[in-house]
Amino acid sequence: MSAENDLIKLYSGRILALAADMPRTTRLDHPTATAKKRAPLCGSTVTVDLELTDGVITGYGQDVKACALGQAAAAVVGANIVGLTLDQVQAGRDALYAMLKHDGPVPAAPFGDLEVLQPAKDYKNRHASIMLAFDATLDALHSQQASA
Repeated sequence: MSAENDLIKLYSGRILALAADMPRTTRLDHPTATAKKRAPLCGSTVTVDLELTDGVITGYGQDVKACALGQAAAAVVGANIVGLTLDQVQAGRDALYAMLKHDGPVPAAPFGDLEVLQPAKDYKNRHASIMLAFDATLDALHSQQASA
């Protein structure tokens, strides 16, 4: 099978469905913290707004300008992020990274739907875009912690 056919296969119906139905795409009016991350190789960007109460994410908004893989990852993150703490977000990010880079297991709940991105592990040039939603969220959480 050619590399082009493999790439077409990568963009499965499930990935495209997640990308098309991304939750929390409205930026927050008065966020506690905001961060923007960019994938240098492809130019994808994700901007994240957070509302935090006692270290727990209580509001989340995102502006995602990424390929379908980055959008699918952002959709899973956006659907599951409210109610989590920095440590839980970090654990999800680390699990996704391990799945992509080190053939690790699928991230545990609440991020189990990231399993759909397992085929992307063979496309290293897509990894940064896939990681953007987590990385922007963590940057926002860390910036809020530093200012508290």
